Amino acid sequence: MKYGEGRRESPQEDLATGERSTRNRVARSILDHGPSTVAELAERLGLTQAAVRRHLDALVSDGVVEAREQRVYGARTRGRPAKVFALTDCGRDAFDQSYDQLAADALRWIAETSGDEAVVAFARARIAGQAEAYRTAIEAADPSERTEALAKALSADGYAATARSAPGPQQGEQLCQHHCPVAHVAEQYPQLCEAETEFFSDILGTHVQRLATIAHGDGVCTTYIPRSGHSAPQQAPQTTHSASASTAGRNPA
Repeated sequence: MKYGEGRRESPQEDLATGERSTRNRVARSILDHGPSTVAELAERLGLTQAAVRRHLDALVSDGVVEAREQRVYGARTRGRPAKVFALTDCGRDAFDQSYDQLAADALRWIAETSGDEAVVAFARARIAGQAEAYRTAIEAADPSERTEALAKALSADGYAATARSAPGPQQGEQLCQHHCPVAHVAEQYPQLCEAETEFFSDILGTHVQRLATIAHGDGVCTTYIPRSGHSAPQQAPQTTHSASASTAGRNPA
């Protein structure tokens, strides 16, 4: 059943069914690419901007999508920043099949019975259990394409990841993860994202820096990766959380 046909399903029911409706395509495009403007969505989906606005209005009304002011890196240009549309927690949950509460309860029990060190050990072991596939992808790639290779490997595991050049004068790249199945749990247990950041650093052979995270309200989890021969900046543009203090990054699942 689609929006407007018979019984009105909840946003979670409508999106999770996997129907290829246009409205679901709009929501899925935002999930895969992060906060997007009307023009960007129209171009990606081959729709008119008027059609995109109509679907966005419905998604906003259902609490699946929300409008935000576009984040600008570097110097602002004149004029009002473009409006972007991002998934809400409700919207993300519609695509998410993780058992957040069960995972949070399990980590709480580990912390209470064995201490915070055990939670750290669990987070690192969880990453280590999946490391081989990621290492294979990285080692098979040209050194200049390793961030892109990591993004593709993460995408294969459901993280909708992309790689792009860092804005402004930064000599590096940004690894952007547009989806995080464990974001709600990572809000409570920063050890998950800290272990992931350590893993990225280890597998890429360089220091990396977390800039933004979904669980802290950002539209995308973003990690700065310096190019070979360059160190990470002392202060990256528009940083949200440092790698050591990030509490809502993501852990390859």
